[in-house]
Amino acid sequence: MKTKYMVNGFLETALLTALCAALAAGVWAQGRAGRLAEDLVRLHVVAVSDDAQEQAVKLRVRDAVLAYLEPSLSGLDDAQAARGTIRAHLDGVQEAAAAAAEGRPVTVTLGREYYPTRDYGSFALPAGEYCSLRVVLGEGQGHNWWCVVFPPLCMTAAESPATEAVGSGLTAADASLISGQDGDYVIRFRALELWGQLQHALEQHGS
Repeated sequence: MKTKYMVNGFLETALLTALCAALAAGVWAQGRAGRLAEDLVRLHVVAVSDDAQEQAVKLRVRDAVLAYLEPSLSGLDDAQAARGTIRAHLDGVQEAAAAAAEGRPVTVTLGREYYPTRDYGSFALPAGEYCSLRVVLGEGQGHNWWCVVFPPLCMTAAESPATEAVGSGLTAADASLISGQDGDYVIRFRALELWGQLQHALEQHGS
């Protein structure tokens, strides 16, 4: 009987230790993801609908917005400066998007927005709230297009990993985190997303 109690006590201690370790890891990962979010400006383009033509227009609007902002953001190495530059050019973004939208209404805003975990192939980003340049076409009922306008990962992801953005907004640690040099980054980002959802559910239950 004494042995049974000892085994049960050992298991309880092991489970408690594992839970504490998971909590500590979750807090650390959330903090690192939060710091990363402050160094980025995301781009979110929403199509009128899922019709093939509307999806094609969405991509043309994306290209027009990126092309318009690229000269103004080139050379910047600070997300705060990038946010200020984008805010100062919102009217120009609106005009560029409207020209590519072929008569569709366009709404452009810059603010905080929640993004899920996204895998872009050569890099991935954790879920969380980011500063977001949001471009909505018409009623915005179609699929989204999400990426990063600063640093210019949208324009370099097809050719090179996110490490090229070091020196233009990302630290070497940030680039290592999102480009997969830290290991199974997408799996860990999604685990972090689930962790956040669990925390939210517990907070709602407690209230």
